[in-house]
Amino acid sequence: MEARIEILTQKKLIGKHVTMSFAENKTFQLWSSFMPNRKEIKNSMNTNLYSLEVFPVGYFDYFDAKNTFEKWAAIEVSDFNEIPSDMDILVIPDGLYAVFVHVGPAIEGDKTYRYIFTEWLPSSEYRVDDRPHFAVMTEKYKKDDPDSQEEIWIPVKK
Repeated sequence: MEARIEILTQKKLIGKHVTMSFAENKTFQLWSSFMPNRKEIKNSMNTNLYSLEVFPVGYFDYFDAKNTFEKWAAIEVSDFNEIPSDMDILVIPDGLYAVFVHVGPAIEGDKTYRYIFTEWLPSSEYRVDDRPHFAVMTEKYKKDDPDSQEEIWIPVKK
């Protein structure tokens, strides 16, 4: 699996978030809450969905599956002029990202993440940076389909 290195320009997102851990995964509940209401967001840039993790500084220094982080379900917007009452805003700052394409059912995403963090990252010239991690789900994303595709964006620095 090849990584593509990109400089991301700032993105504005509106969505919902929960505090969770890898041990107590609340992703399904989050998306179940977000998807029925996403049409309330009037200024979306496109139909892409963003699944984000905002980890505390140093989260990966001493990894523990019980440590908590913010998990987001969101879409990109042009501005924050209209924010639905039950949603929040998040800004992804400019920065360097390693981008990977996960092909296959969403349930097999852990294999891609394992490769990124145990093989690619240790042998690369990069290390994880303290900015949001995210996956972009375009029209090629089909959840349980073996041909499903999503982009995984990992913030990196040299």
